[in-house]
Amino acid sequence: MSSAMSENWIEIGKLDDIPVLGSRVIKTGKNGEIAIFRTADDRVFAIANSCPHKKGPLSDGIVHGHRVTCPLHNWVLELENGEVMAPDVGCVPTYPVRLDRDVVYLSI
Repeated sequence: MSSAMSENWIEIGKLDDIPVLGSRVIKTGKNGEIAIFRTADDRVFAIANSCPHKKGPLSDGIVHGHRVTCPLHNWVLELENGEVMAPDVGCVPTYPVRLDRDVVYLSI
């Protein structure tokens, strides 16, 4: 069985529910809060909603390109892989998302 078939996809809403260059937060039990981001080119990304530096809420950050800047101390994270940009070091978990027509699905 492929990994895509074994993933548990959950419908989380429509693309238009997420503002361009904005986010929405999904609360999960086991994984805590997951921030869902929409970029200017309508790509959708999902990462843990907690900066590795001081646990700032990344969903409140500024989205630019395929990155988000933490609202507390301006750490910049890549939305695709959760990696913090140099000179800072760290990462956050990422989660698979897919867009089917205008519906966004998350796999956790």
